[in-house]
Amino acid sequence: MRSIRRGDTGVAVSEIRSILVGLELLETAETDVFDEALETAVRAFQQNRGLGIDGMVGDETWGALDAARWRLGSRNLFHSVPDALVGEDVRALQERLLEMGYDTGRPDTVYGARTARAVAQFQREVGLAPDGSCGPQTMKALRRLGRKVVGGRPQWLREAEAFRQSGPNLVGKTIVIDPGHGGGDDTGVLVPDGPLRWNEADLVFDLASRLEGRLSAAGMRVHLTRGPSPAAPMSGAARAALANTLGADLLISLHLDGHSSPSAEGVATYHYGTGNGLSSTVGERLANLVQREIVVRTGMHDCRTHAKGWDLLRLTRMPTVRVDLGYLTNPGDRERLIDPMFREQIVEAMLAAVQRMYFPVERDVPTGSIDVRQLRLALAEKS
Repeated sequence: MRSIRRGDTGVAVSEIRSILVGLELLETAETDVFDEALETAVRAFQQNRGLGIDGMVGDETWGALDAARWRLGSRNLFHSVPDALVGEDVRALQERLLEMGYDTGRPDTVYGARTARAVAQFQREVGLAPDGSCGPQTMKALRRLGRKVVGGRPQWLREAEAFRQSGPNLVGKTIVIDPGHGGGDDTGVLVPDGPLRWNEADLVFDLASRLEGRLSAAGMRVHLTRGPSPAAPMSGAARAALANTLGADLLISLHLDGHSSPSAEGVATYHYGTGNGLSSTVGERLANLVQREIVVRTGMHDCRTHAKGWDLLRLTRMPTVRVDLGYLTNPGDRERLIDPMFREQIVEAMLAAVQRMYFPVERDVPTGSIDVRQLRLALAEKS
């Protein structure tokens, strides 16, 4: 859909206003004009949901708004194929079940098969028909019972323990590298530079290809989400679905940034999280390792790590990070990013971060200390 923004009018604007009034972020829905008050409310909603804050309603913001209209108990929930039910009521149910010790997977707002199985297990244990749907009787039982699991978010505890048990070696592990944008006219950030035109899609594909080679040499199974010239753009949800189908252990999405001010510079890394404190513990650790390794090895400005609820981060079943590797609109960042040797430095930093992810915390090493050239040699000696 075309982004809906300030100055637009119509039925879609009225619906957006109605949802935000229900969320108590806007005072009135009596007009169909996208005015300054509505833009402020949209920005507040985006910040609360961990979305990109631009004050416009594109596909991802509209999906989040549509999901936000539902409250747990306001409708019957069930596993629907192929179009799953989506909503904040689903996430509230997933969170509730997780707190009680039932494994719904990541609370992603989607009533999928895993959530239905967790509901059925709960129903069986409380003496209800285990049909996997959540109606009035199941809601009554949920309200009656308290938490079973204490000491942390159960899903993140499971995720961290599974990662710990997988061992420190990279050999045999599966990683998906996602070069952002690409396909049709989706070049991402595009910057003319004299007779040249640098674009995000081409540069991050080069980075992804280099990283693919390094990780493969270290023994990992590596997949890219796209080739150099895909026929059509891929959404974040489609990229997440591909990674889930491949059964990946990790996903790293590569992007460049752009800004109207040429002074904006630096690298930032994002992991799954929301405005209410919900965060992927393992994803957050990966984001921190990637960020620190890149900053120390390249000297780029540190724009830190941030929690976001973007589809790619929310819908993946494995720890996922998105790395914005500098501003193509900044002359200094651009000069470095177009240098193949500098891109090799970035790749070495990400390889070191991936290796450190699999070290137990008590065996971790200082940032910048791993000689990534030794990883291939160590693998050669074992084979």
